[in-house]
Amino acid sequence: MNFNFNPHSNYSEITSNYPESSQSININKPQFISSIKATDITKRDSIQVSSHDARKVVLSSQMEGLGTRFIEKSLSKPKQKLEFIRTLLIDNYDSYTYNIYQELSVVNGLPPVVVRNDEWTWEEACYYIYEERAFDNIVISPGPGSPACPADIGICFKLLLECGDIPILGVCLGHQALGYVHGANVVHAFEPVHGRLSEIQHNGCKLFHDIPSGKNSGFKVVRYHSLVIDPKSLPKELIPLAWTCSTDTISSLVDQKFDQSNYVETTPDNKVLMGIMHSTRPHYGLQFHPESIATCHGSRIFKNFREITEDFWGWKDSCSVNDRKLKYNVASWLLSSKLYLACMQVGNGSWEFKDNPRRSYLSFLDTNPFDIYERANSSNLRNDVKFLKLEWRKIENLCSQIGGAKNIFLELFGDEKAENTFWLDSSSTEKRRARFSFMGGKGGSLWKQITFRLSDLDPSEITSTSGGGGNITIENAQGLSTTTFLEEGCFHFMNKELQSIHYDEKDFQGLPFEFYGGYVGYLGYGLKVECGAPYNQHKAKTPDACFFFVDNLIAIDHSNDDIYVLNLHDQTTKTKTKTTWVNDVYQKLITLKPSSTTLPKVQYLNNNKKTESTFLSDKSEEQYIKDVEKCQEFIKDGESYELCLTTQMRKKLGDSNRLGIYLHLREKNPAPYAAWLNFSKEDLTICCSSPERFLRLDRDGVLEAKPIKGTIARGSTPHEDYMLKSQLQHSEKDQAENLMIVDLLRNDLGRVCDPGSVHVPRLMDVESYATVHTMVSTVQGKKRSNLTAIDCVRAAFPGGSMTGAPKLRSMELLDSLESCSRGIYSGCIGFFSYNQTFDLNIVIRTVVVHQGEASVGAGGAIVSLSSPQEEYKEMVLKSRAPVNSVLEYEQKSVEQ
Repeated sequence: MNFNFNPHSNYSEITSNYPESSQSININKPQFISSIKATDITKRDSIQVSSHDARKVVLSSQMEGLGTRFIEKSLSKPKQKLEFIRTLLIDNYDSYTYNIYQELSVVNGLPPVVVRNDEWTWEEACYYIYEERAFDNIVISPGPGSPACPADIGICFKLLLECGDIPILGVCLGHQALGYVHGANVVHAFEPVHGRLSEIQHNGCKLFHDIPSGKNSGFKVVRYHSLVIDPKSLPKELIPLAWTCSTDTISSLVDQKFDQSNYVETTPDNKVLMGIMHSTRPHYGLQFHPESIATCHGSRIFKNFREITEDFWGWKDSCSVNDRKLKYNVASWLLSSKLYLACMQVGNGSWEFKDNPRRSYLSFLDTNPFDIYERANSSNLRNDVKFLKLEWRKIENLCSQIGGAKNIFLELFGDEKAENTFWLDSSSTEKRRARFSFMGGKGGSLWKQITFRLSDLDPSEITSTSGGGGNITIENAQGLSTTTFLEEGCFHFMNKELQSIHYDEKDFQGLPFEFYGGYVGYLGYGLKVECGAPYNQHKAKTPDACFFFVDNLIAIDHSNDDIYVLNLHDQTTKTKTKTTWVNDVYQKLITLKPSSTTLPKVQYLNNNKKTESTFLSDKSEEQYIKDVEKCQEFIKDGESYELCLTTQMRKKLGDSNRLGIYLHLREKNPAPYAAWLNFSKEDLTICCSSPERFLRLDRDGVLEAKPIKGTIARGSTPHEDYMLKSQLQHSEKDQAENLMIVDLLRNDLGRVCDPGSVHVPRLMDVESYATVHTMVSTVQGKKRSNLTAIDCVRAAFPGGSMTGAPKLRSMELLDSLESCSRGIYSGCIGFFSYNQTFDLNIVIRTVVVHQGEASVGAGGAIVSLSSPQEEYKEMVLKSRAPVNSVLEYEQKSVEQ
């Protein structure tokens, strides 16, 4: 890679060198892409951009000259420390906004108020900023699209144009908007740069105080952008602050000490503008992302912006510290309908404050950090309260002696086609990837099956709170079924169900795992409409969610070879009922003999129905490659940073033994988050060998995600295998894919975790499986105490590794490209324990068998560096294990 840095000797040199690092291309938003909300146009009538001159109008003359006086006087004025800083954070529908939220919460001593760019009218914004004087500064988030499109920046345009007397920091799209508002041209960059790093040189201004500058300085930043400000078009009001050291990007994992011999000298004309400020206003813009996990000195930048804010308000005579006290009364805020609907961002959770001003501020300015949707109604949840009791017995060091988990499942649950059974199967336990497996079937008095299907409402009728609702069917242990329409949707129902359960924590003390009974099943990808997605372009044939409520189960500790037998029952039942199942199964297990058979007891049924000999893809190779190219066009135009494009392969199965297929899959492709689910009445079986955890919540309130991005085939020899693994580890493309999703998952966890608690203990580790090497990261955070398990899942669903970023815009684009519903694929499988712990995988490497047809979904993350032909090959590689498991098992069964 090539790096070059010729440090400027003074400020005037930096401001005079304009790099030619961009192509002057007109940027037009694709016509078919609808705005995120139908009300955008009517809400933004006052944000019309009709000419270059119109963008430069300044409506308040007393604002002029303010910034210059501030800059000059702040250097000599003693710094006035403020106890906390109140930030208004404008969210441009981005998937990294809550990374900024987390940073500001720590730096400011107070969480910011997050408002989406179309949530307030201009009049409401003026009221809160000027009449109530509720904020000390404003931060404008990144986001998809272009500042030239009103639907993409919403109220940001007016804030930058008219609010000259409050510090503002714009990040990425916010930076471009600052330039655009004052007359600069925003154009396509020489190449899109997403999830990639560059070294930065800057002029040493206050925003970059105490941050090194230039090549080899250690100041590396992450960039997510396809558009740039053309520096030649900068008006005199805007001052350039920072540039890339060269056009080359660098590896996320490369050591800070670079080999100088690898550098090729470049000229200033090759550099990209990375920062600007207004000459007479306290307004700043950064093209890079200071909040990214891989950006160096990002926290320092936010601290510097706090200090700029303190200097500004410390100097400004008209606003003393005492004037910062909140003057509005409670009623005026609560009667404001839009703020009331959004008023729950931090609530009364774990972020505690001792002083009254902060409490007042949070009480009335909080908007929900992840749109907790129906949480205002949580106090009205009215399911029948259940008082559950757990009984369990442990058998030490027995599992391997009786044939392992497979033999236990076959002997206890494998008869009658294993109907209404589940097996959360940690079939790959090496390197401590997974430790426990859980299995069970229909049996206890509390058992029930819940099946949910989304409604068929027109997309215009669907809201982000419920996705349009849907029909839920509940079958109890006696086989009686009832179907009800749920207007609030599936997540709301699950929330009520879990909150209706009471228990004694002493019941599960001593158990080393988190699942003690509760719900086992899946959430389909289509439930994205209950998590903010505008609609589903395609309707799934399979149910959108299906769960067993499990009251009898077996848990296996693979690490210690122990077996646990558990029963969950109502406390009012008699003692005999409580212990019968536990004792019966205990006796069966201690007398169980290892089995030599490799096939389940149910034999293959070979009828005469004609079936395909192989899987047929929904899309040809040619069409898939064209779709990859379309994704790259969207990325080039700034509509997305990364798009996870998928397709489906299908095959008629006839009466194949589905359990045999699963056993063959787990043998050929063992995985830490594998699963077998058989919903007999739905004629639905899921054979999953997923290597990826979506999200987990443990008893200590720790959330964990393990996103996978970056996959390569195993080698045929040890040397080839090592080289391929090394190739993946050092691939800038795969690092970029992984980094983008890590930042997205940090954002999703940041919406529900305590400020400052989200961290990445493992970044871009390569894990090896039977058929592939994959790049895996681990993201963790401490759940806020006032939120539920379902709140956490809803904030992060669907998993970002299956959507791309920004998530909402990316899902909309993918819906327009993909030709069918993903169904269960791309959703999640796992459990919700009755005490609200959970563990869910990402549904990949999976065979879904429904009504005689097997389907396998596969895809990959498309980025600007992608090769369309290579992306097609990667998609085929990912489908190979589940597809071959079906074909090989069918052939094996025929031969027998």
